Formats: sequence, C-alpha cells, structure tokens
Amino acid sequence: MKTTNFALVGVGGQGVLLASDILAEVGVQAGLDVKKSEVHGMAQRGGSVLSQIIWGDKVYAPLQGKGDVDYLVSFELLETLRWLEFLKPTGIAIVNEQRLPPLAVSSGGMEYPAQETIERALGQATKEYYVVPALAKAQELGTERATNVVLLGALSRHLDVPEKHWLNVIEERVPKKYVELNRTAFAAGRQL
Repeated sequence: MKTTNFALVGVGGQGVLLASDILAEVGVQAGLDVKKSEVHGMAQRGGSVLSQIIWGDKVYAPLQGKGDVDYLVSFELLETLRWLEFLKPTGIAIVNEQRLPPLAVSSGGMEYPAQETIERALGQATKEYYVVPALAKAQELGTERATNVVLLGALSRHLDVPEKHWLNVIEERVPKKYVELNRTAFAAGRQL
C-alpha cells in the first residue's frame, strides 16, 4: 500500500491535536504503520497548529513537504490558505467554514480574505474540495467542541477504513460523558 498523507490545520483551542490523535489511532487499528508530528508553538494563545499524519505499510518519517499531502483538513478558513501549498493537486481538502481573525486582522492591520478568494485558491490547488459547516453542525448538537469530530466524520467518507475503527477510537479518546455526543457528531460529519 502506498502511504496516505494527512495535514490537519487550525488554531489553538479548536481540537486539532485531539483530532490528529484520533486519526493516527484509527490508522493503527486499521493495521497500518503510522507516524505523526505536531507543530503548535503559540497554539494556547490562538496561534497556528499543524499536525501531520502518515499511514502506510511502512512509514519512515511523519513530515511532508509542499505538494505531498493527500488530505488537508482545515479547521479555519485562513489556515487553509496558509497550508494549501502542501496539498497534492490530486488531493482532497475538507475545510470548516469558520473564521477566526488573527490579531493583525482584529487590530485593523490586515484584511481577512473574502470567501471567494479562499474558494478560488482552493479551486486552483485541487479539483476536490469541500467547505463544510462543521462548527454550525457541532453547535446544533450542543457544543462547538465537537467540531473536530464532525470534520473527522467528513474525512472518513473518503477513506477505506471501517466505521467501527473510528467509533472505537472516539470512545477511547473522549471523556465517557461525551462519547454519545461525539458519536453523533461523527455521524453528522459523514453526512456533510
């Protein structure tokens, strides 16, 4: 089996790291070799977060370069633009439609890109991209904290991994009192 490269991107507090832990463990449960790397320097203060995961028969390193990523899962629109060059032209982007303006935008020093600008960049980078209301769906279910699992549900539709692996890992990784909510969030993401 060839390797499958993932990049999960967002800002601190969005659940990118938990989502990448779940994705990595799903690969392990599917019997694959998995490597994972994270960059989350100022994430606690709303900074950029990148987690790279690679699945395959044999994986030697978790890092991917520009044009290597098969699946880009973005938790925030502007982070999509920041990491889009890592996506292969044949890759798939799954993008949460959430906007979290950075300080430079909030202070008036920069302008947040228009939706059309972001979608044009996505269309130039790949033929297959999905801008999904993951945050709105999670809020509809009762908590925005489930946005990451909604996005994993959307991603799962593109991967040949039994749903039971996803649900098993979700059950293992989230607090017991939130398991059912996250199972529902995962199912909702699969419908997006």
